[in-house]
Parts: sequence; structure tokens; C-alpha cells
Amino acid sequence: MNEIGTKPYLLRALYEWCVDNGYTPHVAVKVDSRTQVPSEYVKNGEITLNVAPSAVHKLQMGNEQIEFSARFAGVARQISVPITNVYAIYARETGHGMTFDVDAPKPGTQAVAEAAPAAPKEPPAALPAPADSATTVPPHKPGGGKPKPQLRRVK
Repeated sequence: MNEIGTKPYLLRALYEWCVDNGYTPHVAVKVDSRTQVPSEYVKNGEITLNVAPSAVHKLQMGNEQIEFSARFAGVARQISVPITNVYAIYARETGHGMTFDVDAPKPGTQAVAEAAPAAPKEPPAALPAPADSATTVPPHKPGGGKPKPQLRRVK
């Protein structure tokens, strides 16, 4: 029997934490042939998705896939993302969240995603990191649009 990794549980827990605190949860995803997302929104092989309850319909965060429907430019789309392709989940407003390794599986083996806390270069000036927070993904500042996590692998 294969043991289920911790990643889907951590994703669900951080999603729930974001929602309970009134934050907007976002997931950052590496896009490949197994990822069903609108290709016109993919940049550099990645996409960041707002998965807040107000932005999605019928969200299912399983152990293998994240699935939901959402509107993009007014058009309803079905989204399906393998858990192994999610490399970050964070609160848009604070940048607090967690990053994950998304190494490609070696032939004949199953990929193992280890959780790696995001290490900020410096915490956001207006929002000091809480004492119990082990992870922070600083918000993206240039251009003012949606924040994009700045990732640094911690080993």
C-alpha cells in the first residue's frame, strides 16, 4: 500500500486557514500536459489561480487533483490541476503561505513533494510576520497587479 504524502493535507489546511482569516487563497502551479487550465493565462509554464470560495464553484481538493470550475473573462472553464504540480499556496493579502518542490518524477518512480517553507528576502514593511509563522511569500509589487510568490528553495 502506497502512503499518501503530506502535500495534499498541507494544501487543504492552508486553504482553510486563508478562508477562516478572510484572506484570498492563491495556488501557483507548474503547467504541463496533465494540467487543465486556460492556456491564454499561462506565463512561462506557470499559472496562479485564485481559489477563494467566491471565485470558484465546486472546489474539490483531493489527494491527487484540485478540481473546480471558474470564470475567465466571463467564460466558465473546468480546471484540473495535479497536486504534484502545485508549487505554492499563499494568502494574496499577506503573502503568507508555503512552497513545495515540484521535481519531475524519475522514470518508474513516483514524485515525492517535500514541503519547503518560503524564505522572504525581507518581510513586508506594513505587515510584520506573526511569531508563529514559519513561512512567508512576499507579495509582488511592480506593476501593482496580482501578487506572484517570490520563491527560494530552503534545504
